[in-house]
Amino acid sequence: MQDKEEEHSLVSVENKLNKDGFTEDFRVTEGRLHTIGTDRSKSYAPNEVTIVDFYRFEGESDPDDMSILYAIETNDGVKGTISSAYGVYADADVDEFLKTVEDLGKNLRKNHK
Repeated sequence: MQDKEEEHSLVSVENKLNKDGFTEDFRVTEGRLHTIGTDRSKSYAPNEVTIVDFYRFEGESDPDDMSILYAIETNDGVKGTISSAYGVYADADVDEFLKTVEDLGKNLRKNHK
């Protein structure tokens, strides 16, 4: 697997993840992860989610302009991504949800190819 530093752009990583089956887009509201853009929206509690991988990106002109993209799989097999700003501009709802996922022992499972 490539080193995270070698991943050049958010778009190229999203394209790779899409090819690997991570096709859903997620958002976090009211402490739950929701699918967006599908006919039947689903929602998940932190204990129903696994963080498969994550990728950090720095802004070209400002190192403080960072974002992070998470590859996520749910307990019923839905795979997708969610992104958030990193650091000061982070989305508190997303960060809190994903921290809860990690605290539940659902840490990274880096076995997708």
